[in-house]
Amino acid sequence: MNMRDLIPWGRNNNQAPNIYGGGDPFVSLHREVNRLFDDVLRSFETRLPSLGQLSSFDNGWPKVEISESDNELRVTAEVPGMEEKDIEVLLDEDVLTLRGEKRSETEEKGYSERFYGRFERRIPLGYEVEDDKVKASFANGVLTLTLPKNPDAQSKVKRIPITH
Repeated sequence: MNMRDLIPWGRNNNQAPNIYGGGDPFVSLHREVNRLFDDVLRSFETRLPSLGQLSSFDNGWPKVEISESDNELRVTAEVPGMEEKDIEVLLDEDVLTLRGEKRSETEEKGYSERFYGRFERRIPLGYEVEDDKVKASFANGVLTLTLPKNPDAQSKVKRIPITH
């Protein structure tokens, strides 16, 4: 059997056959089933941001920004459309947990790309923090946490020189 016999279009015709007319019906069915699965999975990505990709923090919600200085860690989380009473912040050893629930503003059923429901985001800090000095503020849908590093933990960090 010639290799060209396995390809559904000829050498002189560089275009694939129209899936709705002519050509092999099994190829058309295969393409339609693939398109159907792509559409279904794409709808999950828009409704459930955390399922969009399977990597750990790529599409986690809420989106966070973590910055570090010598004395503290600062975590900023975007939670638009929520109020501070809807969010719970927990600190357990060196893991910061943000959890809450975003409720729909209307009871109407229909199409929506907005995220509603419960969420929980765990952020490993990598440092011991002073629990009694942690500060949280909330303004305009942005939650900001300031976590002072434990001075004893800072002194345990050892810089390792790199040599050739």
